[in-house]
Amino acid sequence: MSSNAQFSLGIVGAGQFSGQFAKLFKAHPGVSSVHITDLLPERAEATCEQYHLDGTYPSFEAMLASDLDAVAIFTQRWTHGPLVLQALDAGKHVYSAVPMAISIEEIEAIIAKVRETGLTYMMGETSHYNPATIFARNKVAEGAFGRIFYAEGDYVHDMDLGFYAAYQFSGGENWKSTASYPPMLYPTHSVGGVLGAIGGHAVSVSCIGVRDERGDGVFDREVSMFDNDFSNATALFELAGGGSFRINEFRRVGYPSHIRESRFRYFGTEASFEETVDYAVWQTKDTVTHVTEQIETKPTMSLDDPSLEGIDPALRDAFVSGLAPVHDPSRLPEALRKLPSGHEGSHQFLVDDFVVAVNSGTIPPVSAWQAARYTVPGIVAHQSALRGGERLPVPDFGDAPSN
Repeated sequence: MSSNAQFSLGIVGAGQFSGQFAKLFKAHPGVSSVHITDLLPERAEATCEQYHLDGTYPSFEAMLASDLDAVAIFTQRWTHGPLVLQALDAGKHVYSAVPMAISIEEIEAIIAKVRETGLTYMMGETSHYNPATIFARNKVAEGAFGRIFYAEGDYVHDMDLGFYAAYQFSGGENWKSTASYPPMLYPTHSVGGVLGAIGGHAVSVSCIGVRDERGDGVFDREVSMFDNDFSNATALFELAGGGSFRINEFRRVGYPSHIRESRFRYFGTEASFEETVDYAVWQTKDTVTHVTEQIETKPTMSLDDPSLEGIDPALRDAFVSGLAPVHDPSRLPEALRKLPSGHEGSHQFLVDDFVVAVNSGTIPPVSAWQAARYTVPGIVAHQSALRGGERLPVPDFGDAPSN
């Protein structure tokens, strides 16, 4: 890749997270310009001004009709599939927030379109660069686990800790109908940290959903646009080649998710790794080594910084983390190293992955194929929960083509 290769980017959606990524894309030397659009033009204008972007577009359609090279989609989670397909049809490279889509048909269509067009698609799954995931991925590469036969991933994010505010911000008067989004249709923060470390893919699942009892109109099937009343769900997956992994997606849970919302455990025949909200250990058959310091990130800015204005306080930790010792900042452009990251140090790496892939014509780590492996298991798990935990097959779309 040429050191001065660049492309132009359009941000789709001016919500609470897109601005943080817009700032990183704007700073990356591989991006020539960053524009933004939103259904509410005033939000796009405000984000453009706050992060010193290069302009706005009046609509998504206008952005697709422009000469921009790529788009980054930060819209509501159930809209991603159709918008991604529309952007690929328009000849744009696509970065998409999670999840990839909410139906297997949409995911299959995205993979087919990426094959057909040769365009770059990447899903920005933060757990792929979660420090625990990186620690375990390194240990897997060393062969230190032996054979991993079981793993666990939890996304434990209580509605009271930021999600009410986020849905109110994005959903308007009907926010309760969208806040009932099924937990297992947002599985990538848990599945991604498991499969992102140990590789492979799920082949079957049995899932139990817990029906909500808060009674506040959220997770109420009569209100929900998803006909959903599950606020918590637990799924057990069979791994290809043997073994299993368990996933928790919890939205009503007594847990400080603003400190650590995703947590992981991996068990092998020779060693294991376990993480809680505030410590982590590496264990062999005769030793226990505390490795918390290797996966801890430190804030790079004050939680009262003006750039965090408008972001719910319960979500602010997700925007200001630096890198952990297990991260490798040497691969990042210097301009990105100086900026706050988010989600335990993952944001810069995701932005750099996409920029490098577009400018070099290579396939990013969280490609369409890997994104499918992080997303499809949850879609099938939700169907299993609706069918009382019936064990269902999980389809797989194969490995990404070689770069």
